Amino acid sequence: AILAQVAFQPELPTLESSRPTQPPASPLPSAAMAAVLRKAAVLGLALFASPSASLTFDSSDALAKNRPVSKVITLLKDMLKQLEKEAEEDEEIYDKMACWCETNDREKTKSIADAEAKIEMLTLKVEELTAVSARLNTEIKNHEKEVAEN
Repeated sequence: AILAQVAFQPELPTLESSRPTQPPASPLPSAAMAAVLRKAAVLGLALFASPSASLTFDSSDALAKNRPVSKVITLLKDMLKQLEKEAEEDEEIYDKMACWCETNDREKTKSIADAEAKIEMLTLKVEELTAVSARLNTEIKNHEKEVAEN
């Protein structure tokens, strides 16, 4: 059997967002899970493949696939693929939520400004009608005095 030396140097993708905007107010659960799983993957690879040591495998693929280290590495790679998929889904959800927040904020700000303008207009109308009411009450009292005198 031919022996081949394989040094494992996995490339762990970063799950950080490339967007320069502020992160959401509450972190998504899968982002925290991604960080924990990434640390577990690095720890697992560090335990099985130190930088000074290299692993040797028989050239037979069947024997290489049955080794526990290969199973762990395959499992970690599958976990990374799943994490990348979840990160993309989280990014889409974040984008939708950010869009909704911006739209909702604009609508609410406009609604508040309209309501404040209406409150001011109605306050002026109340003052105007109070003055008219006072004038009419004065006229009624004057007319009642005239009627009582006649």
